[in-house]
Amino acid sequence: MQADEEVGKVAQVTPVAVNKALELFMIALVTGAAAKAKEKGGKRVTAQHLKAVVEGDEQFDFLGDIVGRIADVQEGAGGEGRKRKEKNASSDSDGEEKKPKKGKGRRKKSDE
Repeated sequence: MQADEEVGKVAQVTPVAVNKALELFMIALVTGAAAKAKEKGGKRVTAQHLKAVVEGDEQFDFLGDIVGRIADVQEGAGGEGRKRKEKNASSDSDGEEKKPKKGKGRRKKSDE
């Protein structure tokens, strides 16, 4: 604020007031998103949870354009939008346990 020539002088209390306002804004937004995540059984707060808070509260309507760009994702297990890929151990048709392949490692000077 003070670096901008158009602003002029700023009272000492102004940055403190802006800081507190930003803190309260973030607490309200993140607490709401955490409640949405908990409601849906998720362990992480995602962009979809933040979008739900913004769309559900008139107080955050100025963020509508920003969260409008967030795609609506169908929820998977646990309220998460995406699932991690899990290795499927039952894909072996003969039921044998495969050992992990080992790399060759570093070549010795005598091999070159």
